[in-house]
Amino acid sequence: MTPSWRKPAGAFAIVALIVIWCVAIASLSPVVGGWPILVQLVFYIVTGIIWIAPLRPLLRWMETGRWRSPPAPGDRS
Repeated sequence: MTPSWRKPAGAFAIVALIVIWCVAIASLSPVVGGWPILVQLVFYIVTGIIWIAPLRPLLRWMETGRWRSPPAPGDRS
């Protein structure tokens, strides 16, 4: 069985996503740095979790080649 090109491409996309997200959030540090500490904490917790959202479809694509899961039996679309 030949290996799929999707896995290395997906791994690269994950690393790129992390780097872009880190740069974007770090560029906001002058603004966020002036906020109260607890507000900063909430901001960094939320932004630390949000970047995970695009990973599910990306990981599904890496495994199956499809962005969405197939419809469940009986679903009307």
